[in-house]
Amino acid sequence: MRRTSVARIKTVAPERARGVRQLAFWLDKRAYGQPLGITQVVLPDLQLAMAVAWLYRHLHLRKRSPLTRLQREMLGTVVNGKVGGAP
Repeated sequence: MRRTSVARIKTVAPERARGVRQLAFWLDKRAYGQPLGITQVVLPDLQLAMAVAWLYRHLHLRKRSPLTRLQREMLGTVVNGKVGGAP
C-alpha cells in the first residue's frame, strides 16, 4: 500500500472562531452562503489574512481593477482546479 503525506496546515474551524475571526466567517457566510476554505487557512495568522484581503480587494473589487472580468474568471477557474474545488 502506498502512503501519501498530508500537509499540516493550521486552520480555524468556523464553529471554533471567536472575535475578529468569527466576524470574518460571518461575512463569508453572508456573501457566499458558506465559510470559504481560504478563510479557514489564512485566519490563524491575522497579518496574513489582512494582506490576502487587501490583495483580493485590490485585484477584484476596486473600480479600476488591473484585471478584466474575463481574467478574474480565468484566475478563479485555475485556482479552483488547483485546490481540487467543485467542477
